[in-house]
Order: sequence, then C-alpha cells, then structure tokens
Amino acid sequence: GGAGLPEPAVQAPSTDPALEALARRLPPGLRFGTSSWGFAGWAGLVYDRKHPESRLSRTGLAAYARHPLLRAVGVDRGFYAPVPEADLERYAASVPEDFRFLLKAHAALTTVPGGTPPAFLAGVPPAFLDVEHARRAVIEPARRALGAKLGCVLFQFSPLGARVLRHRQRLLSRLRDFLAALPAGLAYAVEFRDREMLGADYDAMLAEVGAVHGAAAHPRLPPVSAQLAATSAASPDAPVAGPCVIRWLLHPGESYEAARARFAPFDRLGAPDPSTRGDIATVVGDALRSGREVLVVVNNKAEGSAPLSIVELARQLASREAGAW
Repeated sequence: GGAGLPEPAVQAPSTDPALEALARRLPPGLRFGTSSWGFAGWAGLVYDRKHPESRLSRTGLAAYARHPLLRAVGVDRGFYAPVPEADLERYAASVPEDFRFLLKAHAALTTVPGGTPPAFLAGVPPAFLDVEHARRAVIEPARRALGAKLGCVLFQFSPLGARVLRHRQRLLSRLRDFLAALPAGLAYAVEFRDREMLGADYDAMLAEVGAVHGAAAHPRLPPVSAQLAATSAASPDAPVAGPCVIRWLLHPGESYEAARARFAPFDRLGAPDPSTRGDIATVVGDALRSGREVLVVVNNKAEGSAPLSIVELARQLASREAGAW
C-alpha cells in the first residue's frame, strides 16, 4: 500500500463448506492447532491474502481462529521468553470461548545447569525447575489472561545428553517435586527429546502428580502410540488426569533447518507422512473413546504445511471413526 494508507486487516478466506462439514463430524473434545500462526504462505488456506508475517503475528489470530478445524494453537514463543500478560490478553480476546492455547513454558525452567545454555538464554538467571519462576513468569499471567482458554502448559526438555541421562532417577525425582508444587487446577504436560527418559516409573510419577506426557512425533523418539502405550499400562484402571497432548513436529530423518528450507513457504504437503498420521489418528481415537479431551498441535515441518496436515488428519479420523466417539 502507499504511504499513510491503513494496512489491510487480516481476514479469513471465504468459507469452505467441505471444511465446515468435516469439522461437524469431529467431537467437540478434539482440538487441532498449529505451532504459532504467523506464516505468509498460508494465504488462501488460513488467511485471505498474503500479509507480512509481522502483521500476521500481531493481528492474524482472529482470522486463524475462524478456520473450521483450528480450535487451538501452540504459543511456541513462550519457550524463548515468558509471554507478556498484555499479549496473552490480546490473544484471548481474539478467539472464541471454546478455543484453547497450548503454552510452552520458558526454557529456563527445563535447561539443566552445568551445560552450555542456548544462545537465547544468555544472561537469563538460571531457573531450572524453579516453582516460583514458573508460577510468577508463566502460570499466573497465563491463568489471569487466558482463563478457561488455557488448554495446557507444556514443559519441553531439549536433548539432555549423557551427563544428565546418567542421573535419570534424580531428574525424575526433582521433576516430581516441581510438578507437585505447581498451582492446581491446570493441565501440565512434559515433553522429552530422549527416549531414555520414558518408562513405567516416569508414567507413574506423572499419574501421581496429575500431569501428562506430551507425546511428540519427532525423529529422536519412538512413535506416539509407543510413547503413550506405557501410560495406559502403568495404571489401566485409573483415569488419566488431563488432556491427551500430541505435537506432530518434524518429518522423519529431518532437522528443523533442513525441513524449513525444504518446505517453505509452507503452502503444500511437500512430504506426506501417512505412517505418522495414521499412528496419531489411532491414539486420538483411543483417547476420545476413553473420554479424554485431545489437543493435537501440528508443525509446518511435519509434512510441509500444518493446516493441510490437520485437514488430512481430520479426514482420516472422520472416515475411520464415523459414529464411534
């Protein structure tokens, strides 16, 4: 636009009756979302036209939330720094009541002391499993700003390395004390990047404190169904606390950088992954039949375009589960 003209507001594309019909076939307890929403390549899929990504990040969420299948979103920026409460309030005001946010907790909470911290934590005071930092910087602002729209707070641990994995029991014990001390009444999920952290003792600990395993479809981890099988085996009779949380993150055998270069601008399914999609669909169906809410967050780097991955996943679930919820 010319100088001084107001920038066009971000709108949703004209409604797609097929997507609306598909959304009606899914149960209300199943919510799909993407990892953040500021992608110019989603023009025609989520947004009416190509907008600058800075504008989409700032004002695109209301249009995003009008997509029939997008009833949740991941707030990935929370990992890099706590999200200001005013921003969370703006997010909450942009979406309908039944929308849910998956908020990634500040990485300072899950960065083990002693190693080299990531560059974005340079100068940040250490806060490993610090209940006060979690409460003050992440949880209380989110609870105040988002209210019932806060679907889950996710604590993501980056790969831990051999030095830390040698002390797995100590880490699980620290994590147990941390989770047990967090404010009650919210859903908390834990996501690891090391298969060595998974196991019956980990699942039992989560069940004890009322948190859930955040299952991640990621090359470093076993399939989502294998990650969650142990959870149900650990306590087959006890209802699992909290929602079933799944994040479909990365195409098998790819790095984030390679996937970004391969799939940008994220406007098509560049590498369909029916195996992972089918595995996630099975887990989602099982969780819904057991009466749990389900939150599935999909990254562009899983198949090339998160909104299109969600459409395919929804189609598979709707055809597979017709009338079975």
